[in-house]
Amino acid sequence: MASNYTEASIKTLSSLEHIRLRPGMYIGRLGNGTHAEDGIYVLLKETIDNSIDEFMMGQGKKIEIELTDRTVRVRDYGRGIPLGKLIDCVSIINTGAKYDSETFQKAVGLNGVGQKAVNALALEYRAQAVRDGETKLVEFAQGKLKKDHKVTKTDERNGTIIEFIPDAALFGADFKFRPEFIEDMLWNYAFLNRGLTLTFNGKAFKSENGLEDLLKKNLTGETLYPIIHLEGDDIEFAMTHGGHYGEEYFSFVNGQHTTMGGTHQAAFREAVVDTVRNFYKKEFEAADVRQSIVAAIAVRVQEPVFESQTKTKLGSNDMGPGGPSVKEFIGKFVQQTLDVYLHKHPEAADAILRKIQASEHERKELAGIRNLARERAKKASLHNKKLRDCRLHLGDKNERAEGSSLFIVEGDSAAGSLTACRDVQTQAVFALKGKPLNTYGLSKKVIYENEEFHLLQSALNIEDGLDGLRYGKVIIATDADVDGMHIRLLLLSFFLQFFPDLIARGHLSILETPLFRVRNKKKTIYCYDEKEKQAAIAELGATHEITRFKGLGEISANEFKDFIGEKIRLDPVSLHHLHNTDELLSFYMGKNTPERQDFIIGNLKVEKDLVEA
Repeated sequence: MASNYTEASIKTLSSLEHIRLRPGMYIGRLGNGTHAEDGIYVLLKETIDNSIDEFMMGQGKKIEIELTDRTVRVRDYGRGIPLGKLIDCVSIINTGAKYDSETFQKAVGLNGVGQKAVNALALEYRAQAVRDGETKLVEFAQGKLKKDHKVTKTDERNGTIIEFIPDAALFGADFKFRPEFIEDMLWNYAFLNRGLTLTFNGKAFKSENGLEDLLKKNLTGETLYPIIHLEGDDIEFAMTHGGHYGEEYFSFVNGQHTTMGGTHQAAFREAVVDTVRNFYKKEFEAADVRQSIVAAIAVRVQEPVFESQTKTKLGSNDMGPGGPSVKEFIGKFVQQTLDVYLHKHPEAADAILRKIQASEHERKELAGIRNLARERAKKASLHNKKLRDCRLHLGDKNERAEGSSLFIVEGDSAAGSLTACRDVQTQAVFALKGKPLNTYGLSKKVIYENEEFHLLQSALNIEDGLDGLRYGKVIIATDADVDGMHIRLLLLSFFLQFFPDLIARGHLSILETPLFRVRNKKKTIYCYDEKEKQAAIAELGATHEITRFKGLGEISANEFKDFIGEKIRLDPVSLHHLHNTDELLSFYMGKNTPERQDFIIGNLKVEKDLVEA
């Protein structure tokens, strides 16, 4: 029977209750810290953003970030929050100075929401402001004021100190900060704010050359010509071409990393194509101009409109009230400055032309192969059992669509176990029939000549770039043995070579599955490494029995659902600290060399060594 719908059914939540009940509206996602865009990093970013805005106003050239276990502390040397408004600024939604355009022009934080969300989603939260020899401290727990300290005298320098511990009740008992994600975030802040020094547990982050430094840090191979770096009022960009497949962009608005792009990134992509066409007086295909491009674009917009509170995609069409459109502003700047640069640097212009011609040649060469492959795929798809698809896909208007996942598994046995217990709404399974081809040194036509790779590319829908990607997560799920590791490396090699942007944007992960099951008649414990196994043995005592899992097919469907549900453990694949993918692939996936043989011999470990370790 339907429940009664009466006046009593209508609820009004306080802003604190609403943030804790619907955190996704404020920080995008929760997560346990294994993904760079998980909520705990958004909490840190929202805190640092306020300090960045102070720097943008010419106040404070240093920001200190400290992480101890799960406690984060951010200290800036700006003006400090006005002491009488400290409680309001960190706890009452829609309160802040960012509404006053005279005080903060082109700021990152605009909506008076960010720091309140940090407070509401923290187990413990402390805010301290220092202004002109006086300081005030306030303490909260889960967004509720616990202690309001009196104003006292101090010798501390002006500024604001925020300290918080994310609430494990929301982010999961196993959440943890990954230093590499924090370091990437801090480098971006440094690249966009020359003259600012950020420190993370004592390590300094500072940039002298802005976006040029950003590209140098993120390049994963040789470039065809030196980085082009141009800047003007409210705009800066850097670009070059490499030898890889795909396009890679780093875009920013008012210092905010717009990982999902937006109107400014689209305008830049279009402006580069138009400028190159005009320079050479040829109507090149846009895809040929942009193939292998690596670029960064940063703009400053007055009162920007983002498509969500997490500000990962710019929706603004104008640079500010009464100003030009984003497209006009970026288009005009790129056309004028890049055209002049190419005239002054003919070696760069020649390198770009050669790259366009090579891309054009390969595209035409692939055209016939691609058509044959598509016909073959149409026939194969009628009987294709490789893909067990899900119902929701990335881009669907459903809040669960972003969590859609494709598991790539080896063999029908593992595919059967996973398929039987998956969430059919968001989890798809793609079964490999064995070890895939080693693609190192091969051109892109191998994708169309190899049925398995072509079907995988079609399942992901990334033939023409990531805009059509059907899954938020692409998960390699192979056995925990030598063959499984080999298949994992072959797949990583494939994605690194042909779709590196899939990795760069954080879509690719490795599924961690338990190596051991330790149980007695009362309890079963799944262990992911030797240390966890020893702890389980100690807990269960002498009556325990141990099962060693070697293949995913050995794990029953009933057990498997525990490993791909809420307790799923994913190890994200990233390009962090990787400066040359060509060198990496050559070493591991190229012809067997004396160097690789020496490396293997020098790193051999027998089972006895592993147990003792």
